[in-house]
Amino acid sequence: MAFAGTNSLNPMQSTVFDAAHNSRENLLICAPTGAGKTNVAMLTVVSHLRDVGLIGAAYYDDEHHYDGGPVSTGKKIVYIAPMKALAQEVVEKFSAKLKPLGIIVKELTGDMQLSRAEAEAAHILVTTPEKWDVVTRKGGDGSLGSTCGLLIIDEVHLLADERGAVIESVVARLHRWVESSQRQVRLVGLSATLPNYEDVATFLRVDKGRGLFYFGPEHRPVPLQQTFIG
Repeated sequence: MAFAGTNSLNPMQSTVFDAAHNSRENLLICAPTGAGKTNVAMLTVVSHLRDVGLIGAAYYDDEHHYDGGPVSTGKKIVYIAPMKALAQEVVEKFSAKLKPLGIIVKELTGDMQLSRAEAEAAHILVTTPEKWDVVTRKGGDGSLGSTCGLLIIDEVHLLADERGAVIESVVARLHRWVESSQRQVRLVGLSATLPNYEDVATFLRVDKGRGLFYFGPEHRPVPLQQTFIG
């Protein structure tokens, strides 16, 4: 249902499908704008909702055994978008796709405040780095941050931007929470093409053999021609 109207995945999405949908590996997906990274995020969302028992049935094969019941992790999904306008866009897109499954998607930004009950009732929270930074500073088992089982960071290449320190603190705080609580939280980074993507993968604690995917400009939906004049 989440992919209604989609007949097939593009080559980039097909390459990452197994890691995104059939594992709980941390991921870093580096691909040009328009390559279809949002659908990769949707694959991880549907996978998480299945693994925690909110939709469908758990899968099991030779490598992954989730047939013993839901995975023990936070049920909530947090999607960090770089700007409020993009957060609104993600909420609209995800709500339209996931509404038939009974999944509640809410925006949590400076413009859109939620009560504690509304935030807890939402299955997916779409927020900004600054807002989630404030939320996660209030730690503890009863906090909103402790209910997160999947954190998706869009435009993670903004680590090099002036707002990068906020994203860095959010990721570092997540790593600290995982270590102290001994609970698994999946981290998915979506990025434009990066020259030092391996360094970013190390920071996000992504297994470079299984969770790091880099796609060059040839994966752009509209080819971009570069000409040097000098």
